Amino acid sequence: MMRSIIGTGLLFVAIFVATAALATAASPASQKTAYNLALGVCDWTIGKAGDPAAFELAARLGLDGVQVSLVPKGDSLALADPALRTVFLKAARKARIPIASFAIGDLNDVPLKNDPRAEMWLAKGIDVAAAMSVKIILVPFFGKGELRNDPAGVDAVVATLKRLAPRAEAKGVVLALESYLSAGDILKILERIGSPAVRVYYDVGNSQDMGYPILDEIRELGARIVEVHAKDTKDLYGKGSMDFPAVRKALEDIGYKGWFVLEGTKMPLGVEESVRYDAEYLRAVFGIRTP
Repeated sequence: MMRSIIGTGLLFVAIFVATAALATAASPASQKTAYNLALGVCDWTIGKAGDPAAFELAARLGLDGVQVSLVPKGDSLALADPALRTVFLKAARKARIPIASFAIGDLNDVPLKNDPRAEMWLAKGIDVAAAMSVKIILVPFFGKGELRNDPAGVDAVVATLKRLAPRAEAKGVVLALESYLSAGDILKILERIGSPAVRVYYDVGNSQDMGYPILDEIRELGARIVEVHAKDTKDLYGKGSMDFPAVRKALEDIGYKGWFVLEGTKMPLGVEESVRYDAEYLRAVFGIRTP
């Protein structure tokens, strides 16, 4: 038992030292100036999709908030139930961890472009978000919802979002679109919809994997970006391919003040230690205070 405790302690020390060393090597200047974004985590990244236990776990891992999955239930959503909403809000308050945003990941299998259930879920999601004082819903377009090389699908999505935008505007909710489209293509969609309630959810890892110039895209999209996923699809942060100090500079350049939400983290240390490692790395690089 004592050996186990000592071994665990040595692992924590090694992770702490390695994280600090990586952050310093990546961006010495980041230690001098603070860019106090709030760090969130997707509930599915920590294995708690649609589970109020995500809040307590996020607190233990040193995060500031949770992106919560809106789980469909028939033609509606599980959180349309006021009693379940109360359970989530109580869990968030107890952990002192707010809901950063919502996401409807099932839209990747039930696409907004061709399945009427998707529009019903998103409409209900707007109501749920307003009832829980959550301002952002991530609307994904991956898998069956892919929009690249699908002009008819894009037309259908534009028509649907035009119908939903007035509802979102009235309730103070933003529908944040995340896809594999380039910044230029997503801007064309936003221009066609023409609503401040439809904006961009930018994922740096996805865009880098697509070969897009992410720093230029961040600056091009500017204030249309309402929330950002932190991601490195190659390794732990600071060890993979993502230049997070450069991402910091681009986000500062556009005056971004929203959440930086960890998603799709590589897990060589296991879920909890990998997420903790990545969060500490980002705090060091961005000069973000520890909660």
